[in-house]
Parts: sequence; structure tokens; C-alpha cells
Amino acid sequence: MLVDGFGRELTEIRVSLTDRCNFDCVYCHNEGLGDTRGPMAPQDEELSTEAVLRVLSVAADLDVEAVKLTGGEPMLREDLEEIVRRAPDGMEVSLTTNGSMLADRADGLVEAGLERVNVSQDAVDPEAFAEITQSGAYDQVIEGVDAALDAGLDPVKLNMVVFEGTAEYVPQLVDRVAERDGLRLQLIEYMPEIAGHPEWAVDIDRVHEWLAERADRIETREMHDRKRYFIADGDGDGEGMVEVVDPVENTDFCENCHRVRVTHDGSLKGCLNRPRVHPMGELTEAEIRAAFHEVVADRVPYYGEFMVQEDGEWVRNEEYVGERTVVEHISVRADDD
Repeated sequence: MLVDGFGRELTEIRVSLTDRCNFDCVYCHNEGLGDTRGPMAPQDEELSTEAVLRVLSVAADLDVEAVKLTGGEPMLREDLEEIVRRAPDGMEVSLTTNGSMLADRADGLVEAGLERVNVSQDAVDPEAFAEITQSGAYDQVIEGVDAALDAGLDPVKLNMVVFEGTAEYVPQLVDRVAERDGLRLQLIEYMPEIAGHPEWAVDIDRVHEWLAERADRIETREMHDRKRYFIADGDGDGEGMVEVVDPVENTDFCENCHRVRVTHDGSLKGCLNRPRVHPMGELTEAEIRAAFHEVVADRVPYYGEFMVQEDGEWVRNEEYVGERTVVEHISVRADDD
């Protein structure tokens, strides 16, 4: 298992299969929708099926325990089921999707070996949903969530990005997961440093305070030091779980990060917020292994190390000012273990 200089073991990997998406969410940092006619073969700039599987094979050899397949919208890849089915034995495979194409594929994905799914849902009102996502796919998303539950993907976790455009719908989504068995809610803090529009950010502490007032019990998840709020439904018969993902200016979050990312075009990143990348699309397994070693050795907590506080403001740590932040090509040795 790889361990970085801060004692953080690499246990998870996120692999983006495409940056194309059939939604155009107002808070998303991607530019353009790309070709979204429906599930299709990998596009020229996207990792091929075999390239994805090479990365996962190396990750498994390095004792990475879990992979989350993401996008864009990963269900725009027609080889999604094949990737899930051929993922290394013992590696947990999960998926993040907007859910609009999940109804027809949930059974097949479970049969292929998918274990968990996150579905983006930023409102329970169709009109508000359409305004936020720039799509009319609300009913398809609800059908997709139902299909995932019927297929055995329990619990299904709903993802909601909390910002000015969605904050008013938090209570409705909390009520929904409290009333519906098999659902959980993940409230994700808006990240203006990635998506822009800092004026859209809301005080996530107020969300915590509101949840704490409603919760019957509260737990802290070791991963990223996340808070989990358990809230009973109106009849007191059921209980919903709401988890808050609050990375912005959160040193605990960064100090507990155990994952790396692979972009749709094959770049390995040690941190979402750091631009240093290592292209891997055409590398051999030995070269990919060397890239993992290099990236993990270079990992630092973004908040608390790469970014530090001075006079109450977050500034870049001078230790990293001279660092080359983007690597177009890398030279690795096949025998570098």
C-alpha cells in the first residue's frame, strides 16, 4: 500500500470516464456538454476500456480497495457495464451519476458487480430541478433512483450541491430521505475556487446547525471527519441519514483524504484542487505503477499544508511556490517499484 509523507494510505481512486454530460448544471465547472446523444464508445480524448482497466489493475496491486466511476455523466459510456464487470476482484466498485439513464441499466450494472450508487438530485420540485440542471429529466431521475433501489443498490445516496440556488430545497430532500427506506442524502459544500461565482456560496455551518437541531443522533465518520445526522420521519417509524461534505477551508477534511483521481483523458491527480497531473492513457502497467508512486509521494493536504492561513486568510504555502504544477509528459522507469 502506498503512503504519502503525511501518513495517509492510498485506499480509494476516482476515475472519470468522460467529461460529457447530458445535463448543464449551473454550478458545474465543466465547459460544454459534448456529444450527449446517448451511450457510446469512448471518444478519442477519453480513456479506452482497456486503459481504464490497466489503471484499476495497478491500483489493485497497490492495495487500493475501492473505485468510484464518475464523469461528466459516466452512463454516456456504453462500456460502463464491461468496466464494472472486469474490475479487479475484491475492489469495491461504485458509481456517481445524474440518474437520468439509470432506470434501464440498474439491473445490468448490479449483475456486473456494481455495489453502490450516488445520484445527483438538487431539488424535489421539477421546475426548480429543470432550472438548476438545465434539463427536463426530473422524472427519469426519480425512475432511476427507484430502479436502483429495486435492483438492490441499497442504500442509494442522493448528492445535493448546497449553494444559493439549492439551499431552500434542503429541508424537502431531508424529509424525503427520512420518509423513504433505502435513501441517504449527501449535502456537498459548494466550491467556488473550482466552479467560480463565490457569491453563490452559503455558510455551511448554518446547514450543520439546522441539521443538529433536527437530528435524533449525530455520528462522525472517520473519512474526512464528516458529520452524519440521523433524522426520524414525521411518523417516527423510519430514519434518514444526512451526511455533510464540507471541504472548503477544512483542514480536517484534507488531512483525512485517502484518494487520488484519474481524469477522463487519463491524468492522475493527487488532489482535486491541485493542477499537477500525470497523463497515463498510453502507459504500460509498469509505467502507471511508477506514476502512482510519484503522485502519492507528492501529495500534501490542500488546506493546512499547500494552503495555509496568514492573518485569517488562506494563502499558498511558499514552500510550493516554485513547484512545477502541470506536467505534460513524464519519464518513468519500468522497474521503479
